[in-house]
Amino acid sequence: MRRSRTASFLAVSTVAALVPAIAPATASAADPLSQYLKQKPAWHRCDKEMPKAFQCATIKVPLDYSRPKGKKLDLAISRLKTSTKSERRGVLLINPGGPGGTGVDMPQLLASELPKSVKRKYDLVGFDPRGVGQSSPVGCGLTDQEQNWERAYKPETFAKDVKWARTVAEKCHAKQGDKLRHISTRNTARDMDVIRAVLGEKKISYLGYSYGTYLGAVYTQMFPKRSDRFVLDSAVDPARIWRGMIQVWAEGSEPAFTRWTQWTAERNATYKLGNTPQAVRKTFYDLIAQADREPIDLDGTELTGDDIRSGGRAMFFSVRDAAETVVELKKAAEGRRPSGDRETRTATPLPPSFGRAVPADNGTASFWTVLCADTRNWPRDPEQYRRDAIRDKGRYPLYGDFASNIKPCAFWKKNGSEPATRIGNKVGALILQNEWDSQTPLTSGQGLRRVMKGAKMVTVVGGVGHGIYGSKSCADKTATVYLTTGKLPAKDVTCKAAPARESSGANPLPLPTPRGIPGLAGGF
Repeated sequence: MRRSRTASFLAVSTVAALVPAIAPATASAADPLSQYLKQKPAWHRCDKEMPKAFQCATIKVPLDYSRPKGKKLDLAISRLKTSTKSERRGVLLINPGGPGGTGVDMPQLLASELPKSVKRKYDLVGFDPRGVGQSSPVGCGLTDQEQNWERAYKPETFAKDVKWARTVAEKCHAKQGDKLRHISTRNTARDMDVIRAVLGEKKISYLGYSYGTYLGAVYTQMFPKRSDRFVLDSAVDPARIWRGMIQVWAEGSEPAFTRWTQWTAERNATYKLGNTPQAVRKTFYDLIAQADREPIDLDGTELTGDDIRSGGRAMFFSVRDAAETVVELKKAAEGRRPSGDRETRTATPLPPSFGRAVPADNGTASFWTVLCADTRNWPRDPEQYRRDAIRDKGRYPLYGDFASNIKPCAFWKKNGSEPATRIGNKVGALILQNEWDSQTPLTSGQGLRRVMKGAKMVTVVGGVGHGIYGSKSCADKTATVYLTTGKLPAKDVTCKAAPARESSGANPLPLPTPRGIPGLAGGF
């Protein structure tokens, strides 16, 4: 998937238990969830342009698991069944991340990426999480400007930022009301267990990317005896949900930027951005200062210094891509025309039927709904955000003020939402982590590994990009062995990325980008 430099720049700018966590594996008449667990999906071809084997269905789940006889939600599910029944082990649920990422298309998207040995073992099962896509989608009626949440801290605009955050929260509650507190990771994990029962499985296996790692971890905590083989790819640190996970973007971007300045200085003959890391750094921040005085026109888009900082945050993890983009930015700043032979990237389109009847702001709305409903630890005082943004702009000049500035969760109504799930178990799982991942930096994967004591972790040294399994990484073999045999490594493993993958984030996985979130850089 290729896109223009401008698009690249802008796209890189997402009650402890109301029902018993360990419910009976099979439904009984006395079980309050019986009506959901005994559903028989009406499978049908997902779309006339998709293969016949790619099937979809809609099932029902309770809005509120403490009141299963109350309001219901639609849950869109999909599957690609294995053609080798004699080798079949069960189902492999897939989540692409977000929060806000649609998942019904994931079996078809990953069918060409996953090894045949895995597809012989499992039916690939996708689903749109509650509130997302075709699963009773939430919408807040947000304008494009209101969906733009990456906001630099400035004393003169902070009052406007506070007003924006309050407006988003108020609009969401006006549109969705009490529904919002039920669109959470814990309830999505409960939905996964309903899917398990509906499919007639005693256990589920799972492949979760990014936010999907946290969803998978929550499932193992709530339903440990139903968890089979779990691959958690590009991991969220449960101790940092969710403000801390946005702030870790700022923390992780500084070493990535430093690495880029060193790499680029060593190639000054090619890029001419400076022959020392200090000179490269000065070139970049001089461009920011120039754009602050007067926006720089790059491919017809005017970029301010803040645009460059927010876009550059994720860009610098891929050193070659970043160097090429900054060269073009420098040419534009000098009034020279950018070269016409640059690579362009286009997003992989979703199948035609998957996008209908979904609010235009569903990606953003579901993103904030989950982030705000999952945890009660968002500060409520706007001045706390001001102080943190000032502090973190000094600590992390590239992105610190964006990360710590005020967010809609400061004004989100808590009204009965559950506390965050505390992860700490010995369920077996495999965690995959690139060393240079812009969305879930290495420290984040290490955080998940600390609390999942039964897991093992594969670290791809020099690995660049977000999402590993299926990308022809050196970690793929370990994941395939685990999924097909159940065998985890005896201890944590490191492997080295291929040289080409150390400098570029090429060949990304087909992970969908929720509308309203500024690219994969803006979500998990």
